[in-house]
Amino acid sequence: MTTRPTPAPARKLLLANARLVDPATGREEFGDLLVEDGLIADFGAALRAARPEGATVLDCRGEVVAPGLIDMRAFVGEPGAEHRETLASASRAAAAGGVTTVVCMPDTNPPVDEPAVVDYLNRRARDTAIVRMIPAAALTKGLAGREMTEIGLLREAGAAFLTDGARSVTNAQVMRRALTYARDFGALIVHHCEDPDLVGDGVMNEGELASRLGLHGIPREAETLMLERDLRLVRLTGGRYHAAMVSCADSVAIMARAKSDGLDVTCGVSINSLALNENDIGPYRTFLKLSPPLRHEDDRIAVVEALSDGLIDVIVSDHNPQDVETKRQPFAECADGAIGLETMLAVGLRLVHSGEIGLAALLRAMTTRPAEILGLPQGRLARGAPADLIVFDPDEPFVQDPADLHSRSKNTPFDGARLQGRVHVTIVGGAIVYQRD
Repeated sequence: MTTRPTPAPARKLLLANARLVDPATGREEFGDLLVEDGLIADFGAALRAARPEGATVLDCRGEVVAPGLIDMRAFVGEPGAEHRETLASASRAAAAGGVTTVVCMPDTNPPVDEPAVVDYLNRRARDTAIVRMIPAAALTKGLAGREMTEIGLLREAGAAFLTDGARSVTNAQVMRRALTYARDFGALIVHHCEDPDLVGDGVMNEGELASRLGLHGIPREAETLMLERDLRLVRLTGGRYHAAMVSCADSVAIMARAKSDGLDVTCGVSINSLALNENDIGPYRTFLKLSPPLRHEDDRIAVVEALSDGLIDVIVSDHNPQDVETKRQPFAECADGAIGLETMLAVGLRLVHSGEIGLAALLRAMTTRPAEILGLPQGRLARGAPADLIVFDPDEPFVQDPADLHSRSKNTPFDGARLQGRVHVTIVGGAIVYQRD
């Protein structure tokens, strides 16, 4: 497999003999897709009869061509933790997984709480990354949860949205003010819903299994109480709000009620919460210590059904690279987090192969909906849209070997897992940035 520095796009690139899947419309057909000057010029079955002259032809051999994935939640260590991940290494992992746009969390060192840091990351991404890397900005100064950042200036600098990453803003007055100011600037607040006081020293989902393993549990109420509070503040302020990751049936019910009431709210779910449950922790597998924790199978089924119904808007990788020293510890003492950029699509396809969700619905949650929420022109097959595309075989089987991953860290919960679905080509702005050998 190969990843390359971002080349200049071919003036004309024809993706021939493809299964075209547009998650924005649900349209699916066999045909060709023409890229010109970094944009989608045309697509459909009619192109097969009249292929343009002078185009570089890529034979897709019946594989799926779809918009590139958009991941709204990934931790990248730069600046301050480059030993865990850099913009360059994260972008290579993203390209290999079919992710063409990555939103990077602000909990770095220093945190992304000043416009100058946003500008620095944008320039670093332009110089070193092979996919689109967009920084999110901190919601509070120093991620301390006490004082708002300069929301308007951060938005002008190019921040995707405001969030404190893996930290929750526990002060309701601060959150109320943030939602009010964000509303006035047209900015989006993304919040990690987890009450740290209720989490306490918990390390996995509270319940019978935690008791049997002798581990302190985290109740679902740590998530649902914070989510309920946030949605009441949204009702009060009229701000735009996105719950970063919901993980249980109760949160699904809360979001359903808020949406039915007409609140301007959306939510995401981690790919790990869709594909795994608390039983997968097994013999204290530290790569499965996550935040939010893996829940009961009933909760997993509830979030999958909510995703299929469109109640949950987006799927995120929750990419959180950790080094060996922070993971090779007792389960209760190791760091939270797992990598996921490179495996998000293949793991999601498990749900398609099991019949739990359709391919178009899965791709919509990874492409069209995040693009709509972020106000991006990507995420659809449409004439004039940016040519951020992937070519993948949804049925190709493989066993995940951590040594094959492009991330600097190897803490994947799918070590040795049997998966189906290989990305063969990733295109960003009309340029091929990844092509599997």
